[in-house]
Amino acid sequence: MTPPAGTAVLGGATAESKEYFEKRSLKKGSVNWVLLMSLGIAYVISGDFSGWNYGIGYGGWLGMLIAFLVMGAMYLFMVLGLAEMSSAMPAAGAGYGFARRAMGKVGGALTGFAILIEYTICPAAISTFIAAYVHALGLFSNVPSAAIIGFFFVVFVGIHLIGVGEALKIVFGITAVAMVALIAFFVGIAPHFDVANLFNIAPAVDGGTTLLPFGLGGVLSALPFGIWLFLAVEGVPLAAEESADPKRDMPRGIIGAMLTLMVTGALVLILTAGGAGAAFAGTAAAPLVDALNEVGEGPLATFVNYAGLAGLVASFFSTVFSGSRQAFALSRAGYLPKFLSVTGSRKTPYVALIMLGAIAFALAAIVQNGDILLNMAVFAACVSYAMMNLSHIILRKKEPDMERGFKTPGGIVLTSISFVLSLVAVVSTFVVDAFAAGCTLAVLAGLMVYFFAYSRKHLVGNAPEEEFAALKAAEAELG
Repeated sequence: MTPPAGTAVLGGATAESKEYFEKRSLKKGSVNWVLLMSLGIAYVISGDFSGWNYGIGYGGWLGMLIAFLVMGAMYLFMVLGLAEMSSAMPAAGAGYGFARRAMGKVGGALTGFAILIEYTICPAAISTFIAAYVHALGLFSNVPSAAIIGFFFVVFVGIHLIGVGEALKIVFGITAVAMVALIAFFVGIAPHFDVANLFNIAPAVDGGTTLLPFGLGGVLSALPFGIWLFLAVEGVPLAAEESADPKRDMPRGIIGAMLTLMVTGALVLILTAGGAGAAFAGTAAAPLVDALNEVGEGPLATFVNYAGLAGLVASFFSTVFSGSRQAFALSRAGYLPKFLSVTGSRKTPYVALIMLGAIAFALAAIVQNGDILLNMAVFAACVSYAMMNLSHIILRKKEPDMERGFKTPGGIVLTSISFVLSLVAVVSTFVVDAFAAGCTLAVLAGLMVYFFAYSRKHLVGNAPEEEFAALKAAEAELG
């Protein structure tokens, strides 16, 4: 039986009533592993169409390839750890819940806030790219970018309000269109591939070579752009409470998405530069479309241009979903104001969806620079990666007998490697844009001040993520 509100539980937190959770519940069994895999691909697929290629401008093609491989390894090893933890603790808090059990309230708060910042800023950044894309297509040229951004927020937040099952089916369809565009690009550009095109950037710094024109420093600068080809795939576990069979579905969904993204990322990196040239690819605003035009595939470029908009929409749509679920979980447990976790008749966190949508729209309208917003999101993401990898390492050490529906091959060796790489990635964000990283650090610090000053004294001990930690403490006492 759930204790009445106000009853003391673990660590001085309080327990809330059954009515409290009835007003803050998600629709269980709404998604299967196929929709989860689609969600994971949708998070990232916009990165295949734009943004990643600027890493070539920082590090040359080989430098970007190294960044892709290093960051790909970081993500793959982390995803395997997340697959294990999400099968053992399937709750909407995901990374926050894992860190809460492994490292206590402070670790949970830091991880949860970092994830929340990432998924609040990501849709803001992507919405600016969508507006630029629409204008580049010659559509609504007289409509201000802010109005286009506002339209997308209203429409897609509105769809999420209808229900998670319906929303993720729409994500599946949009993602399928984006995948068709990628396949069309691969087929069209492949005949123009030439290895010499990969290395047509002249040495640009002392110590630079044809292979690494910007030296080893360029490789470090390219790391954040390697992240862009995988950024946000870690959000799949945020749908755990809405999964039909989380112990089975979560590992299959997130690992399937990661493997798909590794293939698409490798192909766009190799074929774009190999077809149009590394020097051209490193400065292209729309690398796939521009590369097709450069090699004389104009009609196909037009198709990819229009269909590619689906990739941006898919990532926008899915990151709106994840931000709302992270805010929901943190609010339900008391880390954020509790009104944010209230759900409506369709079991969607409508308050969190509307509030985060408004904040993201304001960011996009005020900053009006997707690159700055993107770098801010990458910094927050890298902080959360370090914390989630560390959570897996600690849980494997302290709780080897925890029931797990999936176990990471290689155990903590892989997540330890990912942990180190995530710390390197945090440093690299300051190398690329110290201002953006510093701004995000300030926001994260502000949320932690709120935690220490207020929310840590008002946590809800019988929220799912908190109960996982309480179970650990109870087992320790029995031991």
